[in-house]
Amino acid sequence: MKNPLKFCAALALSLTAALSQADTTKLTLSSWLPSGHPLVKDVIVPWTEQVEQATEGRVEIVMLPSALGHPKMHYDIARDGQADITYGAHGYTPGRFKLYKMVEFPFGGDSAEATSVAYWKVYNQSLGKAGEHRDVQLLGLFTHGPGHIHNSRKTVSAAADLKGLKLRVGGGIMNDLASDLGAVTLQKPSSSIYELMSSGVADGTLFPLESVTAFNIQDKATHTTLVPGGLYNFSFFVAMNRDRFAGLSQQDQDAVMSVSGEALARLAGRVWDRVDAAALEALKTNGNEITEAPEALIDEVRASVDPMVEAWQAEAAELGIDGAAALQAFRAESDAPAAP
Repeated sequence: MKNPLKFCAALALSLTAALSQADTTKLTLSSWLPSGHPLVKDVIVPWTEQVEQATEGRVEIVMLPSALGHPKMHYDIARDGQADITYGAHGYTPGRFKLYKMVEFPFGGDSAEATSVAYWKVYNQSLGKAGEHRDVQLLGLFTHGPGHIHNSRKTVSAAADLKGLKLRVGGGIMNDLASDLGAVTLQKPSSSIYELMSSGVADGTLFPLESVTAFNIQDKATHTTLVPGGLYNFSFFVAMNRDRFAGLSQQDQDAVMSVSGEALARLAGRVWDRVDAAALEALKTNGNEITEAPEALIDEVRASVDPMVEAWQAEAAELGIDGAAALQAFRAESDAPAAP
């Protein structure tokens, strides 16, 4: 051996690298939205990087090259350990979850950051006691920006204008409300909207502003009606397999949660507020019609949703939750000034 010292040094480096890799826990994440969607590139990917930084490289999250199933399956994909981490929407599985509806009622707020942070806080203060997510480790809850009405056919300024319009909806309150106001609802994931509108199967959709441009339908959904405070909102979760989370050291569990929970809600909300504002400007530049909902339409929405709120409060009571108090706390918190 020509240089035993160099050989020993190289061996030591190799062993150190091997030990370092052995000490890294790799977690898989199944993502069902396009990689260029803001929720993926501006929220999920940066969050995975924050997890790696917070754990000093001991935990690495690897996004799988393709989704492991339909969006509505992603809660179960995490629960069953097919992937370690997933995100999804509660409304994609009607009847399975009940308390999330609190954040989906109309007029919840104009800022996704405020509603997302309020959601996480109120969930931990009260809603979590019902145990609806007990079979996973819940890492985050958040909402997108306020949802509005977008269609290819006409101006919507009253409930009568919705009659017969075929609208893609994601489920939950948005489905119930659109149906009650006279629309024909197509309960499909957001990722299907371009095909639905291109083929004429759908006339439009209920979406936050961001999604109109994110899914490239600004030349199809040419009529937008903005509802102050939102016609609806939509509830998202980020979940981790419970056993995989329990397998992390306490130090790493704490580190993961330090960038999840409220921090993740704030990240997601801020991104959605930013891209909503940019999308509104893009729609105006594109020449799309932008109409603000008149008071008469707002009154019709309110009359439609009031019985739904009462029914939800009864559902919450069956789960041991004071729904009226939770909703009041959520709305008060979502009106609070955003953190600097």
